[in-house]
Amino acid sequence: MSGLTILAAVFALYALLAGRLDRLSVTAPMVFVVVGAVLGPGGVGLLKLSFSNETILAITEITLALLLFADASTVRLRDVEGDASLPSRLLFMGLPLTVALGTMLAFLMEPGFGWAAAALVATILAPTDAALGLAVVTNRAVPGRIRRALNIESGLNDGLSTPFVTLFLAIVVSEESGTQGWVVAAVTQIGLAVVAALVVGLAGGWLVSRARSHRWTSGTSEQLAVLALAVLAYTGAVAIGGNGFVAAFLGGLLFGQATQRRLDGPVEFSETIGLFMSFFVWTLFGALFVGPVLRGNTYWTAVGYAVLSLTVVRMLPVALSLIGLGMQRRTVLFMGWFGPRGLASVVFTLVALEDMKPASPDQSPLVQVATWTILLSVVAHGVTARRLSARYGARMSSLGNVPELAPAYEPRMRRRGLTRHTPPQGDTVDRGDIPDPGGERG
Repeated sequence: MSGLTILAAVFALYALLAGRLDRLSVTAPMVFVVVGAVLGPGGVGLLKLSFSNETILAITEITLALLLFADASTVRLRDVEGDASLPSRLLFMGLPLTVALGTMLAFLMEPGFGWAAAALVATILAPTDAALGLAVVTNRAVPGRIRRALNIESGLNDGLSTPFVTLFLAIVVSEESGTQGWVVAAVTQIGLAVVAALVVGLAGGWLVSRARSHRWTSGTSEQLAVLALAVLAYTGAVAIGGNGFVAAFLGGLLFGQATQRRLDGPVEFSETIGLFMSFFVWTLFGALFVGPVLRGNTYWTAVGYAVLSLTVVRMLPVALSLIGLGMQRRTVLFMGWFGPRGLASVVFTLVALEDMKPASPDQSPLVQVATWTILLSVVAHGVTARRLSARYGARMSSLGNVPELAPAYEPRMRRRGLTRHTPPQGDTVDRGDIPDPGGERG
């Protein structure tokens, strides 16, 4: 039996057991990382995968582009109306501080890193992925204000990190090749991406809206139109020499503006396609990263960086960004802990390897640090999300007038998992929740 056939069977089996596995705190990334490590070149060798396979890289990049476009088109800071302070601080204070602290740590701990390489590693590992701790943002026992902030942070920080990944990668490549002009290269990529995003996001959104108003579309055709525009934003930018991820993210923002969020339903189709493709990306991560790294020599410096990245490097910036908001200490710790590193970090690492072309990818410091950080996050955040969110929610519901329980608009939840989280029987809904008229879609 071929590896692809076995993988398809695992996909189907996971879909059948997703709810049961979720109650056991077994997440999709856990399942497919293990499957990839077993079926990949370092295991039984049924999946013929390699870092040099351009098809593999294309699949991973398109996956991230779809999710960037979908997230940006449906999650915006104005969703929080008068309460933009919490997600804004996480994005515009916490994220830069995370990159800065991660850069300093990488520079000090890894002798082979210059400042640009250290900044590249820190930026690759800065974005959070709510899918690794989905119970946190979908459990209504957790105050709505906190769930919303973590959900918006996860939806936007990977897109905000993309230009900086492009910049630092251009610097590292120019240093290794001895060439100059990295500023022009990076700015050109980002500038051309903006052009592609303007054309696809604004013009595409306007055309879809006009066609819909004239009743030229159907529900299915609108789903396909959104999917095509998401792919076009990425491929169009790449075709003219721009950065596809920047184009997908900015294109999604502009598309949401042009359509005034009237196409959230059709966007879910692209999210579902992206979710399915993300399972394959996690399989690749297990096969190309986890398997070889676990079989090879253990680089304890990389392990140490991973532990610090998931704790101090995340928690301290979050704590600093929340100063002055009057949050409980347990809230600061809770939000600081749930900053999982996931899909965006995997794809950014693959993109960096394609440009840097190390002789032994699985032995490079970048791969070692990224693999250990993401792997530990998959396990630690997946195992603790359900239990800690329930404990935190129960504790917060017993408090009185605290900022966390302020009335909060409940935004649409992005679809990153196959399960629907509801409070256990007898639990009360947090007083800060104002139900989404369309219902919670997790």
